[in-house]
Amino acid sequence: VEFICICFLGSVSFLCLLCTEYPVFTPSALVVKYGDPANVACDVCQKDCSGDASGLEHGVGKVTKNGTTMFWTVDRLTDWDIRLLCFYTSNQCTSTLNPTLYRKYLPESVSISFVNHTEMMFENQQYTLQCSVQNVAPVQSLTVTFYRGNTALDHLQSRSEQKKPVNETFTLNITPSREDDGAQYWCETKLELGPAGPQRPPVVISEKLPAIVHYGPELKEPPNPDVITITEGDTLHLNCSSVGNPSPSYNWTRPKNSSSSYTGSVLTITSVGFEHKGQYICTVSNTVGTVTKEFNVDVQGECCQILPGK
Repeated sequence: VEFICICFLGSVSFLCLLCTEYPVFTPSALVVKYGDPANVACDVCQKDCSGDASGLEHGVGKVTKNGTTMFWTVDRLTDWDIRLLCFYTSNQCTSTLNPTLYRKYLPESVSISFVNHTEMMFENQQYTLQCSVQNVAPVQSLTVTFYRGNTALDHLQSRSEQKKPVNETFTLNITPSREDDGAQYWCETKLELGPAGPQRPPVVISEKLPAIVHYGPELKEPPNPDVITITEGDTLHLNCSSVGNPSPSYNWTRPKNSSSSYTGSVLTITSVGFEHKGQYICTVSNTVGTVTKEFNVDVQGECCQILPGK
């Protein structure tokens, strides 16, 4: 049933017809690889509308008609801005189809780098990763994922509505920690073309970008007791092991009566004497920072042994 309504424009009224049945495209969405052939059908109306003027506007290809059905075909689709308009005029009913073209090899290249940074990285400082995508279309269907190792950091999409191939750069801010030292950053591009597109979306990944994160020394061993008590003649181990990047160096400050210097992470005295009593200070440093650890050593004499049966 067609509806008749009264339309008002200022003080003038006139009759207008409402469209009750729009032309239908089959398929309803068309995704075509650039340069491939394409075809689509349009049913102008389901009812008897053979007497109505109808048609299918197209910029490329050709159209044939069978009753109220229009058939559009093209041997090689290369028009990025193509638009198809199917209509019949009695009720001014129109439907539009905008085919989506995508490049055969997409994108042309993908690369990852840091923005304005080529030197060493430091813990807890912010840096910007950028994923550069070359010659991609349609860019609005592209999803870019940044990774650290196997961990996805973020998913980004373009706001561009450009249909033709473009170059675009996606950025992500990161704040690396010492746990990220040696990690690899990379990005992945995936062209999500919907149900009408390839069911295995085209994927291209960048190279892997290794991260070398510099951070200050961190002591590996737990804090010492206030006083380390040891018996004369026993072996003393003072552990000052630490991690850092670059690898830290060690310097020991020893009691005045204790001879020789030492630069290792664990200070060992095989036979402790009373001259080894006092405070030991271990200084650990690299180009990023310095930490210290104190050891207070008390040496006691060997007690009398109690003989059995006495």
